[in-house]
Amino acid sequence: MFTGIVTAIGTIREVKGGGDIRAVIACPFDPAQIAIGASIACSGTCLTVVERGGSAGDAWFAVDISGETVSRTVPGRWTEGSALNLEPALRLGDELGGHIVTGHVDGVGEVVGVCPEGDSRKVGIAAPKALAPYLAPKGSITVDGVSLTVNEVADQSDGTCHFSLNIIPHTAEVTTLGSLVPGSKVNLEIDVLARYLQRMQSLRG
Repeated sequence: MFTGIVTAIGTIREVKGGGDIRAVIACPFDPAQIAIGASIACSGTCLTVVERGGSAGDAWFAVDISGETVSRTVPGRWTEGSALNLEPALRLGDELGGHIVTGHVDGVGEVVGVCPEGDSRKVGIAAPKALAPYLAPKGSITVDGVSLTVNEVADQSDGTCHFSLNIIPHTAEVTTLGSLVPGSKVNLEIDVLARYLQRMQSLRG
């Protein structure tokens, strides 16, 4: 379980394998605080630590990524040099600063526009048809592992939808979202509460 509050940006240092792959991710964590078997959200994808090493502030950890995960996340994300938003799993007693995030990617969105809005950036994202019913103004959405608030939703004639959100300067600086441009692909996870509400509504129908 996560909150969508990113604690560091990591970089994929090495990738091994084909369908199922093992990725080594460099990060500024203390390896002594990374347990084998621990969960770390990597740009919204919950992965399990299988190795770790390095020193405090210059650490690395390795994760195994299944072919299923590769197929359901941003194409080309799991390659050497890719930057990842990192968040260790929530611990009992930790502050729930964002919203409840499971680390299970529901779909891939595409950035359709980025424009300045005050000191922030307004970002428009196209969401696939399957996710459209779960998006609502002022609801929560996880974008590449970052907990954000949906500003507006515009339904499209093909059943998909476009939604907008604001990236404040702090978020742009401490996550990978500051580098988003039109055409960028992002991992999306819908709000777990919206998932259950939609299921309940479908059963009533």
